Amino acid sequence: MPALHTPKQNHLLAALPAADYARLAPDLELIPMPLGWAVYESGGHMNYVYFPTTCIVSLLYVMESGASAEIAITGNEGLVGISLFMGGESTPSRAVVQSAGHGYRLRASVLKREFALGAHLQHLALRYTQALITQMAQTAVCNRHHALDQQLCRWLLLSLDRLESNELVMTQELIANMLGVRREGVTEAAGQLQKEGLIHYSRGHIQILDRAKLEKRVCECYAVVKKEFDRLLPYRLPRTATATNRR
Repeated sequence: MPALHTPKQNHLLAALPAADYARLAPDLELIPMPLGWAVYESGGHMNYVYFPTTCIVSLLYVMESGASAEIAITGNEGLVGISLFMGGESTPSRAVVQSAGHGYRLRASVLKREFALGAHLQHLALRYTQALITQMAQTAVCNRHHALDQQLCRWLLLSLDRLESNELVMTQELIANMLGVRREGVTEAAGQLQKEGLIHYSRGHIQILDRAKLEKRVCECYAVVKKEFDRLLPYRLPRTATATNRR
């Protein structure tokens, strides 16, 4: 694996004191996380917790009909697999990589050892879980009360906050599946944002042209989620519209 990969690209791991990090480091395994890979399935047994570094993972709820909708996303600010330390080893949701990259996985037994010690990882993981619950709740409210173009703005901004670039590789069909809407609706919403000069969309590539305008266009749900993550996880570096537009 390339030397440029390091567990400290994940902000939870980077926030650990030196002694805690040194204890975990030998058990952290770097793995590729390709687009569309199911990190875990609904009801499946979970053997690992995952710490994304350069990828984004969507948490989806799948209906009996096969229809699905995204309930939250996780990137380098957190982890995937909260059920392992929240009282169970399975979950009704599904976790799928929405933006390819890499991450580190940690065996469930090692995670449970850390929690038994009451170490810093436990404290950080529980605070992250509280922030994640806020994201899930706000997503449900947003999907019910806000227009599709605002939902798309929220989704784009949350994704960008978890990447180092201002470009996403994502088809309109996949976005529709994430938002739980028809593809035609996403096509119309993305077309309107492109017409206003906020994004450029071509063949599955979405480039953000003006983040400041995107932040003005989005509903309040994005700010609610970001504020809670910043409050609970102060290690996260702020990402400003100005910095993004300089890229």
